[in-house]
Amino acid sequence: MRRYSIKSQSKHIGNALDTIQNAKNLCILLLLMQQRSSYDHITYRHELLRKGIHLSSLSIPIIYAFIARELALWILACIFTPVFIVDVARRWVPPLERLVRKLFGSMMRPHELDKQRLLLNGATYVLMSAIMCIMLFPKIIAITAFAVLIVSDIASALIGRKFGKTQFFDKSLEGTSAFWISSWLVVIVVWLLTQAPWQYAVLAACATFIGGIVEAASIRLRMDDNFSIPLSIGCVLWMLIALLDRTIQAQIMSLLV
Repeated sequence: MRRYSIKSQSKHIGNALDTIQNAKNLCILLLLMQQRSSYDHITYRHELLRKGIHLSSLSIPIIYAFIARELALWILACIFTPVFIVDVARRWVPPLERLVRKLFGSMMRPHELDKQRLLLNGATYVLMSAIMCIMLFPKIIAITAFAVLIVSDIASALIGRKFGKTQFFDKSLEGTSAFWISSWLVVIVVWLLTQAPWQYAVLAACATFIGGIVEAASIRLRMDDNFSIPLSIGCVLWMLIALLDRTIQAQIMSLLV
C-alpha cells in the first residue's frame, strides 16, 4: 500500500511537471505571437523608415569617440530629457498624443501606442541605453557595444522579417545570423580605426556572438533589447579583457581616452 502511494505521488508530481512545462511553452508561444503581430502592425516600408531613424543613433558612438565622457553624458542628458518628457506626457495630453501619432504613428509598435500601459517608445530606450553604456563601461567597450546595438539590431530585424523561417529562441536563425555577421563587421571597423591589439577584435567577436543569442532570447528574458544587447556585450567583453595580460589590458583601456 505504501509502495503504491509513493508511485501514485510520483505520477502526480510527473503530471504536475508536465503541466508546468506545457504552460511555459504556451506562454512562449503567446509571446512569439505577440511579437509577430507587433511587426505585422508596421508595413515593411515603414519598418525601413523606422530603422533609418534608428540608424541615425550611430552618430552617438561616433561623436563619443572624439569627446570626453562628461561632455557626452551632458549632451545626451539634454536630448533625453525633453524626449522622455514628451513620451510620458503624451499619455495625458491628447493634443500631444495626436501630434505624435500623426508624425510617427505609422512607424510605432502597438505597445508604443497602447494608452493603458506606460511603455516608452524605442527612441527613448535608445537614448537611455546610450547613457547607460557611457556610464558603465570603458570608452572603447561602450562604443563597440552601442555601435553593435544600432547596426546589428537593424540587420537582424530587417533580414529576420524578410527572410526569417527557422525559429531560434524567440527570433529567427536568419535574423540572428545577420546580427552576428553585421556585428563582426562593426568589430573589424572599430578594431582598424582604433588600432587596438588583435586580442580585442577576437574577444569583441566572442562577446557579440553572446549578444546575438541574448537578442534572440529577448522575449523570454523579458528585457528590452536596447538594454540587453549592449549590456550583455559590454559585460562579457569587459570580463574577457580582464583575463588578458595586464599590459594588453592597459593598451585596450587607454584607447580613445
